[in-house]
Amino acid sequence: QVHLVESGGGLVQPGGSLRLSCAASGSIFRINDMGWYRQAPGKQRELVAIITSGGSTNYTNSVKGRFTISRDNAKNTVYLQMNSLKPEDTAVYYCNGDIARFWYSGTVTYWGQGTQVTVSS
Repeated sequence: QVHLVESGGGLVQPGGSLRLSCAASGSIFRINDMGWYRQAPGKQRELVAIITSGGSTNYTNSVKGRFTISRDNAKNTVYLQMNSLKPEDTAVYYCNGDIARFWYSGTVTYWGQGTQVTVSS
């Protein structure tokens, strides 16, 4: 009933920029925290950035000063602006959201299918 779809990934040179988007759709009452995660080949999925419904943000140390997470609550969308990209940023990037549905009291964490980001010269 709820789907998250990422877009904006691709191939970029070191030092370049990309902007990822993730739109949630379906029977959504509200969205609490939203986040971006990434998983490189052979590595465990790791948190990149999170943003609360009120706009508070947190970042993993390796992306601080380079990445910015934001959200548009009217569009149920979260963004990740990535600047000064490095080869070590190469990974599949996933968004998620803690979502409350109509007629249900709790929340469920939903994940997108991921979008590939490759940083290479």
